[in-house]
Amino acid sequence: MRNRRAALAATAGAAGLALALTACGQNSEGGSKEDKGSAQGGTIGIAMPTKSSERWIADGDNVRKELEAKGYRTRLVYGEDDPDQQVSQIENLITQGVKALIVAAIDNKSLNNVLQQAKDANIPVIAYDRLILGTPNVDYYASFDNSRVGELQANYIVDKLGLKNGKGPFNIELFAGSNDDNNTQYFFNGAMSVLQPYIDGKKLVVRSGQRELTQVTTLRWDGATAQRRMDDILTKSYKSARVDAVLSPYDGISIGILSALKSDSYGAGDKPLPVLTGQDAELASVKSIIAGEQTQTVYKDTRKLAAVASNMVGAVLDGKTPEVNDTKTYDNGAKVVPSYLLQPVSVDKDNYQKILVDGGYYTADQLR
Repeated sequence: MRNRRAALAATAGAAGLALALTACGQNSEGGSKEDKGSAQGGTIGIAMPTKSSERWIADGDNVRKELEAKGYRTRLVYGEDDPDQQVSQIENLITQGVKALIVAAIDNKSLNNVLQQAKDANIPVIAYDRLILGTPNVDYYASFDNSRVGELQANYIVDKLGLKNGKGPFNIELFAGSNDDNNTQYFFNGAMSVLQPYIDGKKLVVRSGQRELTQVTTLRWDGATAQRRMDDILTKSYKSARVDAVLSPYDGISIGILSALKSDSYGAGDKPLPVLTGQDAELASVKSIIAGEQTQTVYKDTRKLAAVASNMVGAVLDGKTPEVNDTKTYDNGAKVVPSYLLQPVSVDKDNYQKILVDGGYYTADQLR
């Protein structure tokens, strides 16, 4: 990875920089949808993981709008799930003289060298939703209570299956996020803190035997990868049994799992779909919930997260201390990063109207 980045840097001249910016949306005059705002407060660099997820598109747009409302220019780039590309993009943002960086890391261990460059240039760094590991050069962290996300997913399974009332045993399969995303362990450990007692008590049975985090991760949170794994589990472990619940950490993964289940005739005849969780309230998954397929998602209002991150930038650049509400939890291996954590909300067919539509996140027309 480092060698590739070095090669990219060695071959990048002025023309290469212009091409890179064009690929990120900048036109030949230096303006674009992703390079906007007043020059009054300087330019803030925003590095997001990918446009393949509607969640990250919304995050990028919301952060940009919040910063521009404060009088900053913004430069928004997407790394398309390529850690080397994200490193190169951040290097370019530093070279262009941004006043601060907001970074949602693709690989949370790949940014140490480039963030040292940011430190040397006195550019503060806000880790956005994904904690950046192994470097002291992260000033603040804006995210949600990630352990709580997993707890909400697991408690939903417990309630739907009636486990607290002594029902069971039920078959469950476990999925987790990408192994290079620090949030993955928080989601999974939060969920397992709820589910493990029922597994130990034989009320939940993991027929595949895949219980450990290292066995259930899904690289880059990819739905197709999750679909293939679910296909394999169904083929090997459920020839004469039925899966009753699937812990899924993210809507894109849930959609992949759902495709595998449907291919195995779940949702038809006397083979009902299992309880299936998710996260991020992505449009396709909310529609799936309304249709009675995916069962639940965890809603994280990215508008509020964008406001937190932009307020952190504003405070730091004004020489003030940003508001935080957690100074103990998020140790990245080099420091405990002061954090502001927002609270996630469980959403299903019963409350999506109140939470998502009445709350202005989606319109009723979008969900039709």
